[in-house]
Amino acid sequence: MAKPIFKTYQQNQVYLFPPSLEDMIAINHPVRVVSEVMDRIDMDIIIKKYKGGGTTSYHPRMLLKVLIYAYLNNVYSSRRMEASVKENIYFMWLAGMQQPDHHTLNRFRSERLRNILKEVFAQVVLLLVDSGHVGLQEIYTDGTKIESVANRYTFVWGKAIKTNREKIKQQLKELWKYTQKVAADEKGDNTPPDFDKIDSKTVKATIEKIDAALKEVEVSKEVKQKLNYAKKNWPAKLKQYADQEKILKGRNSYSKTDTGATFMRMKEDHMLNGQLKPGYNVQLSTNNQFVVNYSLHPNPTDTRTLIPHLEQHKKLYGSMPEVQVADAGYGSEENYQYLHHHNIEAYVKPVDFDRKQKKNWQPNPFASDQLEYDGSKDVYFCPAGTEMKNTGQYSTKENGFRKTYTLYKATGCRNCPLKEACHKQKGNRLLKVNHNGRTLKQQAHERLKTQKGILYRKQRPADVEPVFGNIKSNKNFKRFLLKGIDKTEIEWGLLCIAHNLKKVAA
Repeated sequence: MAKPIFKTYQQNQVYLFPPSLEDMIAINHPVRVVSEVMDRIDMDIIIKKYKGGGTTSYHPRMLLKVLIYAYLNNVYSSRRMEASVKENIYFMWLAGMQQPDHHTLNRFRSERLRNILKEVFAQVVLLLVDSGHVGLQEIYTDGTKIESVANRYTFVWGKAIKTNREKIKQQLKELWKYTQKVAADEKGDNTPPDFDKIDSKTVKATIEKIDAALKEVEVSKEVKQKLNYAKKNWPAKLKQYADQEKILKGRNSYSKTDTGATFMRMKEDHMLNGQLKPGYNVQLSTNNQFVVNYSLHPNPTDTRTLIPHLEQHKKLYGSMPEVQVADAGYGSEENYQYLHHHNIEAYVKPVDFDRKQKKNWQPNPFASDQLEYDGSKDVYFCPAGTEMKNTGQYSTKENGFRKTYTLYKATGCRNCPLKEACHKQKGNRLLKVNHNGRTLKQQAHERLKTQKGILYRKQRPADVEPVFGNIKSNKNFKRFLLKGIDKTEIEWGLLCIAHNLKKVAA
């Protein structure tokens, strides 16, 4: 039997020429791409964050390289990054054998990169534009929800604030009425407060009036208890509600441990079963599966995110994209109007677009959008052929955007044989039409059905959705580690830079 032969093993072998980390890293390794790209980035915007004098600091270029390469390798914890720069040859090479601790790495990420990482991200994207990897003329936009690190069970609801304020207002009214009834002859200011605009100061002053009026009157123990409770709690509660509404800023909820996070329904599995959790609505714009723009929003729906997202695109690159492609979540009059105003060729689906493309879809002849309209006379014709005349207009304001509706009224509906199928309104049918919104929506339908529109519709899910899949599944990033929208934007920005550089390396 042949004797086995082993390679020489000497753990304490002394080298005449010590091995170099440079020789251990492959020429085409992703760590080299990270290093080369970051060496071309202008660091002045980060260096300005440092104060002069004092002890020496780790160079921001080195720290930025370590952070991006860490996110490229699914390392998100600053403690794991600290271990990596001591144990992993790629991190050691990238850090130049320096060993920043987790406090240094976390402070750099949370404080030094705050409000400036997007400029670094834009520089990376522009380098990719120059190299031909990506273009900024055509962008594909979509959103997803990422959970916050906040406590899932400490929340504030906007509806609860309104309900509780209404209860205080009602009980205060009852106390005031009771006081006027039993102490009507007492001297003092009997001017009733404005119950529709109660606040902490108003309630406090009103309770003092009630208390003064009831001092000389025999009242029940129950009324005394209610008055004492009101004096002790209501002014403070109303001040608390006012402070909470300032944080809400029109949202329906927020987390007490991360006030920037809103409770949103998260998709937990392939069956879309989920629950309300604190999180952020993350928006991405891509081209050729490279991220060219990202933004975080506290509102759970996509409709109100498109305009600020595009405004940021303009801020980063100095101009708007030529073509915007998005799904039905962004189809609103405000968004269509904005895209039209900025001369952006919009391929954004209206809400009903997919439903109308199905083979079994049949238009409802009684639906308002199927009725015949004569623009010269400004009249609609009901299904029975009767004119529906313009009876006036009114406007509404939603989130700062004004919508104008025109009302058209039919005649003779009572004896019409089509009434039961036509409408369920009492009396004659009243039609409410938003002409501007309807025109923009029809134009969107027509664009999407062109040859060009079909190509964009096919490309959108293949361009932007795989990026979310990669980040959530391959990179296993499903929950932020930092609190607050400023810090979570930094995390997401590092992820986007890492995603882009990994694609370059691939």
